[in-house]
Amino acid sequence: MAEYTQSKFDSKSFNPVAFGAYVERIPTTKRNELIKSRALRGNQQIKAAFSSQTGTAFATIPMTGRIGGTPLNYDGQTDITAQKTTTFERGVVVVGRAQSWTELDFSSDITGGTDFMGNVAQQVAEYWDGVDQDTLLSILKGIFSMTGAENLKFVNGHTYDITLATGKDSDGHALNMAGSTTLNSAIQKACGDNKAKFTLVVMHSTVATNLENLNLLAYLKQTDESGVQRDLGLGTWNGRIVLIDDSMPATEGYYPATAEEPGALLVKDSGASDGQINKSDVTPYFGTGSVTAENYVVPGVQYITYVLGDGAFDYENIGAKVPYEMSRDPKTNGGQDTLYSRQRKVFAPYGISYTRSSQATLSPTAAELEKGANWTLVHNGASSSKEYIDHKAIPIARIISRG
Repeated sequence: MAEYTQSKFDSKSFNPVAFGAYVERIPTTKRNELIKSRALRGNQQIKAAFSSQTGTAFATIPMTGRIGGTPLNYDGQTDITAQKTTTFERGVVVVGRAQSWTELDFSSDITGGTDFMGNVAQQVAEYWDGVDQDTLLSILKGIFSMTGAENLKFVNGHTYDITLATGKDSDGHALNMAGSTTLNSAIQKACGDNKAKFTLVVMHSTVATNLENLNLLAYLKQTDESGVQRDLGLGTWNGRIVLIDDSMPATEGYYPATAEEPGALLVKDSGASDGQINKSDVTPYFGTGSVTAENYVVPGVQYITYVLGDGAFDYENIGAKVPYEMSRDPKTNGGQDTLYSRQRKVFAPYGISYTRSSQATLSPTAAELEKGANWTLVHNGASSSKEYIDHKAIPIARIISRG
């Protein structure tokens, strides 16, 4: 690698193949932990669909159904009638993203003989790691925004919302905050006896701190060669790996309250004074229905924690024709180099199909991924009397709490 160690960008000696290989070797903590938890897994069907068809941006992947049927009486008189399995159809989409940076953005980092490959690749790898997580969050928001009777079985069944719970448990812990029984109750509600499939929890640091204060997070430790035990900084909650990330959804708004609650505000149609709030300003409102005047609300934050299981997402890096390249502009700013980076990846939630019903171009934007109209539970494609996948087979759940 010595030949690529330079004190500045130099497009003449830039090797995109070597650079790309170097980026792939840089540790990307978030994605690595997702993969190690088995929440992300490869899918050869998806890989084959996109690698064998030049320019493909969307594909329909078949999913085979499980066998079933009520067993027949074997009595020498009853005919044995055969059952058929159902083939489901699952739409998957390639998400394409691109970005570029000029030499000036990195100038302070790459002077003085700093390693070009190591320094820049580290930043690019971390950048795309964050982009991938944002894509996952957009998809999760989208699938939990689905509508329709069958889809709502998933949305409602896989959502454990404790924000409106009142009172405290026997230890004095508020029931609207994540506690000792929250995770187990959430995954049981989502998948029943399949709850053991869940392996990973991704939460905001506020929720993690709350659990730490209750001694509910256990941190993994490692003993080094000298026999010294060190904290790995990676926790578990009820045996599930915990990723702490403040990019998890945390929305400020208002909860219904009583007059006695600290910080409670009386809702007025208009003309609110001290200790009051205009109804139009109570947004978002986290109560049931809409807020009405002469009731009380209290400001608070709604935190969403995602729980993922084995194979929650199929993941494939489809690749771009030119993932990395340098361009020399001798005129602008007296001469500058620009690094361009592109990627095309598939993140396909298990058992949920992307429909493209509201997508303007060949790659969905974050806003389009967040639209419930673009997602549906996998079904058999029948024009009427559709047969849907059992939502309890999908190892994805969310917990909504005040902390």
